Amino acid sequence: MELRQIQYFIEVAKREHVTEAAHSLHVAQSAVSRQIANLEAELGVQLFAREGRNVRLTSMGKVFLDHSELALREIEKAKQKIEEFLDPQRGIIRLGFPSSLASHVLPSVISEFRTKYPAVRFQLRQGSYLFLIDAVINGEIDLAFIAPVPLKNEEVQGHIFFLDKIVSLLPANHDLVKQPQITLNQLKDEPFVVFPKGFVLEELVTNACKQMGFKPKIAFEGEDIDAIKGLVASGLAVTLLPEVTLTDSIPRGAVKMPIAEPEITRTVGIIIPKKRKLPPSEQLFYSFITDFFYRLNQYRL
Repeated sequence: MELRQIQYFIEVAKREHVTEAAHSLHVAQSAVSRQIANLEAELGVQLFAREGRNVRLTSMGKVFLDHSELALREIEKAKQKIEEFLDPQRGIIRLGFPSSLASHVLPSVISEFRTKYPAVRFQLRQGSYLFLIDAVINGEIDLAFIAPVPLKNEEVQGHIFFLDKIVSLLPANHDLVKQPQITLNQLKDEPFVVFPKGFVLEELVTNACKQMGFKPKIAFEGEDIDAIKGLVASGLAVTLLPEVTLTDSIPRGAVKMPIAEPEITRTVGIIIPKKRKLPPSEQLFYSFITDFFYRLNQYRL
């Protein structure tokens, strides 16, 4: 079995068309067909079912695809580790992040890091809370900014950088914006825009309202923070958001209001795998950001 055969197989499986796969690989169609046939002969099973000009994976083909993609990822990681061993300051950092940290925390940290290590490259993956944890566990990425930081997970190690306050965002013409701060129960009769169920920020809002003895009246659900801000600025709803999402980014027509009761916060930090070592470039980044936030917190104190 050759690496080339696996690469051809994955490309055909992805496109479900031998000719299109050959074009993508810049080789002759006959070469792709021959390598797939040799692979099937060696394995002793049919990987594809032919349907006219298209192909589709058989049940054994799907099994082989899962393991083939994993094998290629491991080979790429091995190549990356060798390259980084030769020069950690020219490696690749695979970094995950949630949307709530995309506009301020992520670019600020990367900008500082690239000032010192300009040759390091980044592969960025945005995802939900559970996606980021699973991606670090299964090796799709090696580090992820996350909030809140899981501290009792057996597979990932969490490191807290700071506490982020949860604040309310109200339409600018709302009566409550005249006050210096509000209590959450003052919003019990307001329409809310929140993240969908299953998102950590939705759970945070729901639990905070429950703590104050009411259930929020949800008028809108959405995953995009800018869209949520826009609905508030249009006067259609109120919301609760992490304060870091509003740094230099409060839309016209909306006002940020502190919440006096209850005090709502979330931890913000990073996770790395517990059961494997970070590649050199990613260890370099991890050490840099832990020191970066330590110094930032000392400055704040």
